[in-house]
Amino acid sequence: MKSSFLSVGTRLYVAGHRGMVGSAIVRKCRQEGMEDIVTRNHADLDLLDQRAVHDFFQQEKIDCVILAAARVGGILANSTWPADFIYQNLVIETNVLHAAWQAGIKDLLFLGSSCIYPRLAPQPMKEEYLLTGPLEQTNEPYAVAKIAGIKMCKAWNRQYGTNYLAVMPTNLYGPGDHYDLHDSHVLPALIRKMHEAKEQGADEVVVWGTGTPRREFLHCDDLADAVVFLLHRSRDEVFSLFPDQGDPLINIGCGQDVTIAELAGMVRDVVGFSGRIVWDHSKPDGTPRKLLDISRISSLGWRPRIPLREGIEQTYRLFRQEVAPRLAGRHEG
Repeated sequence: MKSSFLSVGTRLYVAGHRGMVGSAIVRKCRQEGMEDIVTRNHADLDLLDQRAVHDFFQQEKIDCVILAAARVGGILANSTWPADFIYQNLVIETNVLHAAWQAGIKDLLFLGSSCIYPRLAPQPMKEEYLLTGPLEQTNEPYAVAKIAGIKMCKAWNRQYGTNYLAVMPTNLYGPGDHYDLHDSHVLPALIRKMHEAKEQGADEVVVWGTGTPRREFLHCDDLADAVVFLLHRSRDEVFSLFPDQGDPLINIGCGQDVTIAELAGMVRDVVGFSGRIVWDHSKPDGTPRKLLDISRISSLGWRPRIPLREGIEQTYRLFRQEVAPRLAGRHEG
């Protein structure tokens, strides 16, 4: 049996370490006792610069890569900057995968998104449902870029014998989340809206859509736990999950979903906002339902640990401590 992706002495590069996902992965790796973790800020390494990425990999002698860097955002951001989303994500993936292979790196984990699956895919969504139907139009450019990343991992594995793995997390939240209302995802947007409405004594909060779509949410620390769990498995064990040399793809979620209306009610309770929620039906709902089938990673023995309500409570505490004072200062300025 081949050894695991991560072992004593592995030199690990985490691309996107300042984002919510990348920072959670770095925290988890350090908790596991890993010391040789390579990171670079955008000012030091622009992943859109092919030559810079190539030179970085040639110089650093890295053993394993976690590609968590991406241009991300919610429905509004995806609809406003579709060209940026498809271009930047494609270039980041292409630069990193190709430069890693050129540097002789055999082990890489690529992080995608559950939006890769067809808009009306059967629920829960199995990995083999990829490319079996039309995508959700509001995030199609981002989804196409992430699908390309999966197919690149598969192509490199077939042609060059690499061990490039793609994991597709469900909707994520937690420390380091983004609260800009123009490009944040639904949960952080709800937290900010409810908090500011409470602070201002508002009677209502307006939320996009009808509230009927169902979404699954996973704390970013649970995702980091799943990523490190996978990388501690043997390569043979992980790649045995992909039948007939299929896409090297693993869903990561909690296996349960809620309606957006239920989520909004939960956030309202946690924040302590006493006003009503008004649904703006003129705004898009997005995909009706996105629940991941997590049989593959569950078969290896992994389970999430943080219930949604508890995770929202933790996230709101951090928001009040770290984000709300900064937003208040900006308004006062």
